[in-house]
Amino acid sequence: MNLKNIWRGNVGLKGVMLVALVSLVVGLGISGSLDWLSPSRAVNMMGESGSPDPRSPGQLPDFVALAKKVKPLVVNISTTQVSEGRGGQQEFGNPFGEDDPFNDFWKRFFGGPVPRGPQRQRSLGSGFIIDADGSILTNNHVVENAQKIVVKLSDEQEYEAKVVGRDPKTDIAIIKINTKTGLTAASLGDSDNLEVGEWVMAIGNPFGLDSTVTSGIVSAKGRHIGQGPYDNFIQTDASINPGNSGGPLINLRGEVVGINTAIFSRSGGNIGIGFAIPINLVKELLPQLKGKGKVTRGYLGVLIQKVTPEIADSLGMDRGRGALVANISKDGPAEKAGVKVGDVIIEFDGKEIRDSGDLPIIVARTPVDRRVRMKVLRDKKELQLTVSVGELKDEEVVASAPEKGELGMTVQKLTPQIAESLGLEKAEGVVVSAVEPGSAADEAGIRRGDVILEVDRKPIRSIDEYKKSLAGIRKGKGVLLLVRRGESTLFLALKPQN
Repeated sequence: MNLKNIWRGNVGLKGVMLVALVSLVVGLGISGSLDWLSPSRAVNMMGESGSPDPRSPGQLPDFVALAKKVKPLVVNISTTQVSEGRGGQQEFGNPFGEDDPFNDFWKRFFGGPVPRGPQRQRSLGSGFIIDADGSILTNNHVVENAQKIVVKLSDEQEYEAKVVGRDPKTDIAIIKINTKTGLTAASLGDSDNLEVGEWVMAIGNPFGLDSTVTSGIVSAKGRHIGQGPYDNFIQTDASINPGNSGGPLINLRGEVVGINTAIFSRSGGNIGIGFAIPINLVKELLPQLKGKGKVTRGYLGVLIQKVTPEIADSLGMDRGRGALVANISKDGPAEKAGVKVGDVIIEFDGKEIRDSGDLPIIVARTPVDRRVRMKVLRDKKELQLTVSVGELKDEEVVASAPEKGELGMTVQKLTPQIAESLGLEKAEGVVVSAVEPGSAADEAGIRRGDVILEVDRKPIRSIDEYKKSLAGIRKGKGVLLLVRRGESTLFLALKPQN
């Protein structure tokens, strides 16, 4: 998925552009007729307790009653930022990018001089009340770097807000307003119990249009969209647009099950692919954000990558599962526990690691200094290790390595001079000097300057060892290479072409 197509849901100038465009169309006298559609009468699914059953077959949900119940809990958030102007008599720069659908509109109507000095930028987003004391949950990117934050409640009252806590890694933030009367807080549900196909409602302020309600279903769960190491999004086709960021995704019981955060779009508008942060992930972090304004996470000290079918075959595994250790931090918890490069972590603290993306989330949730059992695959055998979880520092990154591999390349001896030029301390292995376009190596992702350290788990210290290792490769059989690239190492699975 191209990250350029992921739009965060806060909206600033785009909302102004849209309003201006609509006004222009009306001013030109373009007219038409609208057929007002009257929806069929929905079956009231509210039981005696006032809670609808989201899984009742053959019945339509009562979105009218649901909207009345939850709309007062949702707020409009506007922020002001100050940025330095470029100065001089220049044209306005397009703030949307050359591929953005607003690009031509911007160039046509907003060319001209830009004033000197600092410029104020305004943006809009959404949030919802989580505590009667005025605490409001939203996205971090809605309030990040804001000099002023103004919250407008459903009754049109406005209050200035302050940030209580932020977590950029999961893109959530808590802000707080001071009111004379207590507020009604939203009910937080259980996102783990969501079912694909279940009805949900999104409420927010798309393009600055207050309290907009849309509905749809849960399209998928556990989506990884490349936004960070803790991706685990709910996908929905409920209409989400710029300005919806921070607003709630609600089930038919009126409980918040997610925070609307991003959309996938090639046009800038909704195409039925929106993403929300699961509320269960958020609930785990709320006490830390309220208490100390930030989140402390567990740390293992490994660089991991996905076990692809090719890598699984090379390791003698029946299928791709777990997280493959491509590199280990020196003196980190994993190294002290005896983890080795090439190990496949298949279980951590009693939880199965089905995919490499599972491990960072589980480790992050583990309390610092807790000793946990970890199961790894090493040379086709299962081993039990015990690790003392460390604390993830701000400068440390939980990362996943690329997944591809090689053959159709030339290598040469790694001399001390070449090693020094590549920033390596030791001249071990062989270095790739060329890669043939379209070859197995090229398709697998091998690059010029990569240093091959192992072939099928056998160390490579010279050209001769490299040639001997390749001589025994059978056609159609995958080859597993351990490669050093810069300061990192990664495994690449290569299937020689016939």
